[in-house]
Amino acid sequence: MIVTFMADGVASAQNWSLGAMESAVPPQRTLKSAIGCTGIGLHTGAKVSMVLHPAAPDSGIRFRRTDLGAGSAAGATIPALWSQVGDTRMNTSLAGENGVVVGTVEHLMSALAGCGIDNCLIEINGAEVPVMDGSAAPFVFLVECAGIQAQPAPRRAVRILKPVTVRDGDRMASLEPADGFSVRFEIDFDSSAIARQERQTVMEGRAFKIDIARARTFGFEQEVSALRAAGLARGGSLDNAVVIDSTGQRVLNDEGLRYADEFVRHKILDAIGDLYLAGGPILGRFHGVRSGHALTNRLLRALFADADAWTIVPMTEADAAPARPQRRAAG
Repeated sequence: MIVTFMADGVASAQNWSLGAMESAVPPQRTLKSAIGCTGIGLHTGAKVSMVLHPAAPDSGIRFRRTDLGAGSAAGATIPALWSQVGDTRMNTSLAGENGVVVGTVEHLMSALAGCGIDNCLIEINGAEVPVMDGSAAPFVFLVECAGIQAQPAPRRAVRILKPVTVRDGDRMASLEPADGFSVRFEIDFDSSAIARQERQTVMEGRAFKIDIARARTFGFEQEVSALRAAGLARGGSLDNAVVIDSTGQRVLNDEGLRYADEFVRHKILDAIGDLYLAGGPILGRFHGVRSGHALTNRLLRALFADADAWTIVPMTEADAAPARPQRRAAG
């Protein structure tokens, strides 16, 4: 079963602006203008360029590979949905027809969720979203520079109606009914540099940008060789990841951490991005314990397999729609 977000009809107002967010049902949102960036893939190590485009109401988030020949055209566009996830090893990768893939989508998806972007076409000339600095902050910056445009269609969300839980040994991920959207995460590593960390974030106002967006992906020095042998982390460096030394006691990055608990904040960032593959915002409470991309995708599959566990509803002001991004000063 695939969730689609469709308007009940053509909205009568054709000139909505961000001021329409003050109404009882906030509008869907897209970018005001196209904006792009260039970087390298965290796992492929390949240089890639990406452009975010405005998109029509109810079209959702879609990725389009622009580097493929005509023979792959049928599968070159992939909707950003849980049902399209094909690989969850160290990242979330979407798979389309004819073997077309777009990997490491979670940081960009997290930024789009945090900025409240419902509709966006992402053109990319490679198989992996650029890692940038390993966080979602560069993508939030792109959205702010492009601007946000309200659209003549109501914003809709997946409301959780009953608890859904998936487990894998001591790992767990769950969704349960709640007002608004919040993420609670617990991690526990055999490393004194990380140890046990727990955090809860309520997604309202500017919480995502301030508390979560700048948290970087992380890894361990001793794992690098094995990951690269498996075709992963070929583009990883101290410029785009927090790296813990082989003793597990020290962060190798000269600048240190951006937050004292940056590790668990990044796990929250990943979860927000993976959950946005529901096809839109979630109204409910997520709880993750030592979980990752694979378990979050399993959770969404379990949720949508149970028609009594969810429903699609129009959002309201009480659902804590994201705050408007601040205008950047000229110059």
